[in-house]
Amino acid sequence: MGNSTEKIVQESLDALMDDDSFLPELKDQAREKAFSSLNSILSTPNHVNKSFLRVTLENGKVERIPSFRIQHNNILGPYKGGIRFHESVSEEEVGNFAVLMTLKNALHEVPFGGGKGGVIINPREYSVKELNLICRKYVQYFSDIIGPDKDIPAPDVGTGDREMDWMMGEYKSIHPGRPYRGSFTGKSVLNGGSLGRREATGKGVYYSFRYMLHDFAKDQEKWLSQRDNKFAKTVLDHVDQTVSIAVQGFGNVGSIAALEAYQCQYLNNKIVAVSDRNVTLYNSDGLDISNLIEYTENHEGDLPTDEEQLKDADIKATIRDRDDLLTLDVDVLMLAALEAQIHQENMKDVKARIIVEGANAPITSGADKYLSENGVVIIPDILANAGGVIVSYLEWLQGRETQFISEDEVFSRLFDQMKETFDTIYPQFYGDPFPLRQNCYIHAVMKISTIIYRQGKLY
Repeated sequence: MGNSTEKIVQESLDALMDDDSFLPELKDQAREKAFSSLNSILSTPNHVNKSFLRVTLENGKVERIPSFRIQHNNILGPYKGGIRFHESVSEEEVGNFAVLMTLKNALHEVPFGGGKGGVIINPREYSVKELNLICRKYVQYFSDIIGPDKDIPAPDVGTGDREMDWMMGEYKSIHPGRPYRGSFTGKSVLNGGSLGRREATGKGVYYSFRYMLHDFAKDQEKWLSQRDNKFAKTVLDHVDQTVSIAVQGFGNVGSIAALEAYQCQYLNNKIVAVSDRNVTLYNSDGLDISNLIEYTENHEGDLPTDEEQLKDADIKATIRDRDDLLTLDVDVLMLAALEAQIHQENMKDVKARIIVEGANAPITSGADKYLSENGVVIIPDILANAGGVIVSYLEWLQGRETQFISEDEVFSRLFDQMKETFDTIYPQFYGDPFPLRQNCYIHAVMKISTIIYRQGKLY
């Protein structure tokens, strides 16, 4: 585990140590011992599994590809977390994300633990046949530790329903006669996946923003107007205003979040910029998100990068460097690309007053502290991007019960669950004792710690 997640656990436990209402039966030396045990349990993973996948490429060359599956904690249920295919994957990164999955599931009352997987490749450099083999090898190497009641992987950066279909097929071949539908989530609908799973994370990201600026702000307008703090001021400044939005990352999460914002009837949104790995597209009057999505669907997911392609997409925009998006003069940034996008070098150039984390850890801890102290409201990843795992749980249930849930019902349950979380977290935020992110961590650590204690795991 990295220093950042160890710090999250320690700071959360420190806050709970001073809260007499949390495990009040533990006092004095017994309390200190219990909290020391909790820190040891939560700051280390249960299992670190790694292997070099032996893959024969189509040119006959054999590669040994590093891969990981880290299982952090399963006190709340089977391990759950995506498998990332990316050249930046490392054991530390996978470990950090496994911890964050544990906390995210606890925060949103999803009965799963936290796990994460990764393979160090750039999937664009491999053929479809080679990617299929990499997926099957991954399942072969880790088949003993995954399964519907053990550890349930899902898509992440560089993977999608195709890869999950391949992996579930391999799991079924290795374990004939055993239940297999719940071994992976994020599958295609034809292969036992859930309607709405692909859109779930992006919809949840936008809903977290809409809830704060519409539902919560309207319900608590009087209370907010009486508060003299940066959070209240930032929220009130944007209520009933035209809100300019820039979306970093136009993949599965960013494009859906942008479309939700584009079509929203509750807020007066204007999506002025989007970016991907190649380019930023900017139009101060607003971009046509529907046309952009249609274009990317026909061009391997890439946005237009020159004037001819813009014309082909019927898009009016200026072309800018991909990293320009982060420092544009906009009200809202939705970060749906990779981690560590806002950092020490660019944090002082960020002009947005609200940031929504669609990606995992897109803001470094130092930048997060600086922005929060300067009145920027950050809806953290643990709160905003849980749509995927919430609907993954619904997919897992459907696979176990061989039932079918309509897309409308899936989204209804998703929004109900996220609303329940917001309604729990925002009231705790009223007194402004901690940043929103830390409140989420404290609540999640409190839930996990209580279960660990009640199950007698501290002795």
